[in-house]
Amino acid sequence: MLPPPPEAPPSAPAPAAPKDRRVLRAALRWTAAVLVFAAVGTATAYGITRMERTDVPGLATESDGRWDFPTLTRPPLPSGSPAPFAESNPAGAHHADLRALLLPAPEGATQDKALNGTDGWLETKDYLAEYAVKEERDELGQKLVDHGLRHIAARGWTTQDGTRTRVYLLQFGTAEIAETLYGSVVSYDTPVYAVRGADASSFDETLTLRSRVSHVERSVQVESKPYGAEQVRHAYLAAGDVVAVIVQSRKGTAPAVPFHQTVTLQSQLLG
Repeated sequence: MLPPPPEAPPSAPAPAAPKDRRVLRAALRWTAAVLVFAAVGTATAYGITRMERTDVPGLATESDGRWDFPTLTRPPLPSGSPAPFAESNPAGAHHADLRALLLPAPEGATQDKALNGTDGWLETKDYLAEYAVKEERDELGQKLVDHGLRHIAARGWTTQDGTRTRVYLLQFGTAEIAETLYGSVVSYDTPVYAVRGADASSFDETLTLRSRVSHVERSVQVESKPYGAEQVRHAYLAAGDVVAVIVQSRKGTAPAVPFHQTVTLQSQLLG
């Protein structure tokens, strides 16, 4: 019996048609192009996030009215002392020197030496002078005594456009006491006591939520129209054992941008 004939070898695949090769090359070119554009897009986005806003066309902020402040750094803590919002600091105490937590004056501003106090500590009566009504000054002064006010650090300045700024930091024994005091001078985001020059104020809704600072509660107010010869803006901050009060005024209209900048930067120093 004869053996079966050997199987024919498998036929080689037919060569690709010229059209198929063109499609393949085109697909490879498009894939490479997509990868290149993706890489370029990523690099561009990274570059913008690393640039200052003033370096990016269309995002310049040089003329929006903000002030030039010195570089801000929190003062060093005493050796072994926790940060104000550390878990090991349930009292929320700011152990750094309160005077060093004051926002510095912007460049070109004139310092208000009357707020320097004695060795940097302001007398309570000088702080209470910010309020218009004597009865309210007396009531608030008694609240400060009842809540065990430790001391007040203050700073003030006037910029070349005539805007006057006053910043007060009031320190208490614990964050709980400071929050209680804050709740007694701010009711539903409305100040209980009228500051001098602002008979009626309303909540400032133009300050964005993005400017909020962790651990810092705030109530930001602007004098309502019609106002007199000057407009007043003011804010209350509660941060740990500190309540901050910021008052800013100018003849005509008090601009919003430097006020919001002041509130945000002071919040960052306390937060």
